Amino acid sequence: MTKHQGRFVWYELMTSDISAAENFYKSVVGWSAKDAGMPDMKYTIVSAGERMIAGLMTTPKEAEGMPPAWIGYIYADDVDATAKEIAAKGGKVHRQPDDIPNIGRFAVVADPHGAIFSIFSSASEGEPPADPMSPGHVGWHELMAGDLESAWSFYAQLFGWTKDEALDMGEMGTYQLFKINDQTAGGMMTKPKDLPAPPYWGFYFTVDAIDSAIERVNAGGGKVVMGPMEVPGGAWIINGVDPQGAYFSLVAPKR
Repeated sequence: MTKHQGRFVWYELMTSDISAAENFYKSVVGWSAKDAGMPDMKYTIVSAGERMIAGLMTTPKEAEGMPPAWIGYIYADDVDATAKEIAAKGGKVHRQPDDIPNIGRFAVVADPHGAIFSIFSSASEGEPPADPMSPGHVGWHELMAGDLESAWSFYAQLFGWTKDEALDMGEMGTYQLFKINDQTAGGMMTKPKDLPAPPYWGFYFTVDAIDSAIERVNAGGGKVVMGPMEVPGGAWIINGVDPQGAYFSLVAPKR
């Protein structure tokens, strides 16, 4: 097992308008952007300082009809074997393992309840994990699961994640924090019944302060659908949708 096994190592936005999405997230999160220079498609890389964080791309033809969405890439030492294991555990392989020339190997998959993510491996050592609360980085990973107990078992067995604190959310149930390589990385809970969406992974992008970020979201044509809300530990969060309809979240150390 490598030191990267089970880590979120990349994020990707599939959208209907790359240029508009680029302008929105550059303003809201503070990312810089550049074209990846791919010969057969437009792919924009966004960065926090010198560190590449995510890619923006037009929703591919094989995913036509899917609304704009963010997807996370989880490192798997062996993409092909992990894809087979996901299928054997009741998940689904939406795109079979394939090579990204000079980059690595990946597959697009879903857990048994339908939450989509990608798995990825590379011969490169990559960069060490960054401070998740540094502006422009991903500060939190959140799964709205079809069922917390079975979803937890699936990811823990697949990637070696371990449990952290379990928060009692009253009628909403338990919010289970989890660790990746002994570092708290996110949380998961059974998706509320009144939430009009299938199970999904959400990602919290770190900003300096939440109130000024809300102003940028509104000015850029996005919409805040929940928050601002203070969470345990003193950070502030919002959940929102970008101008093309992709769900995203922000986290900040202060209002």
